[in-house]
Amino acid sequence: MAELNGKPVTLDDLQNLALTNYGHFTSMRMEDGTIRGLSLHLDRLVRDCRIVFGVELDRQKTLEYIRKAAEGVTGVAGLRVTVFDPALDMGRPSDAKDPHILVNLRPAGAMPPPPLAAKTFTFTRDNAEVKHIGLHPQLKLRRDAQLAGFDDAVFVEPDGRVSEGGTWNLGFVDQEGTVIWPEAPVLPGTTMLLLQGLDSPKQVTAPVQLADVSSMAAAFATNVTIGVRTVSALDDVRFPQDHPVLAALRDAYAGIPGERL
Repeated sequence: MAELNGKPVTLDDLQNLALTNYGHFTSMRMEDGTIRGLSLHLDRLVRDCRIVFGVELDRQKTLEYIRKAAEGVTGVAGLRVTVFDPALDMGRPSDAKDPHILVNLRPAGAMPPPPLAAKTFTFTRDNAEVKHIGLHPQLKLRRDAQLAGFDDAVFVEPDGRVSEGGTWNLGFVDQEGTVIWPEAPVLPGTTMLLLQGLDSPKQVTAPVQLADVSSMAAAFATNVTIGVRTVSALDDVRFPQDHPVLAALRDAYAGIPGERL
């Protein structure tokens, strides 16, 4: 199901989005009408709209469109909000100043999914702080990783700092049980932000060099669709299928109450 500005979407509505691929989005997991980090998702949409379109997104109207699309939906569902301008001209993107709100609902998978193995690539996303819809580069690297026998890609800066996964944040646990979030150009994911707000376990943000990975006790991936997912391998470095700190993070994340739509 999809609605554009609160009305059923048409093929014509989506044509420009498909042809120009310019805009930004956020994805949420709705559980019985509540969403963990809903306020953070709205903050992201407003912030990214300033960067991508140079205008102020109507936060309340956006929330109303989300509520309308989700009305009557029970259980667990994935919800994506995409912001784009249907009138965008590829030759004059600077004129695109009328962002519309596309809300999609889809089934949501169980959390957490099985552990994943990732392959590293030297790569930095364009405008890494923005959740934009230009996904070709990271999907290409995800494909390359899968063709090499892995599940996904992890990005590494030219200076050797590990940054993030294909569409997820990456975290490590050191030998003392401290959670380390890599300090590098990354998307500030809502799941990561919620976890960073926890009182325990101890957490820091610090540079993690690729050469440091083999000294870590565990690794994990986070986003709204996977929660806290074990990373079982990074290149040829193997990690345990589970770890007490990862179990604690999962339990703490599950205990964060959702915000009512």
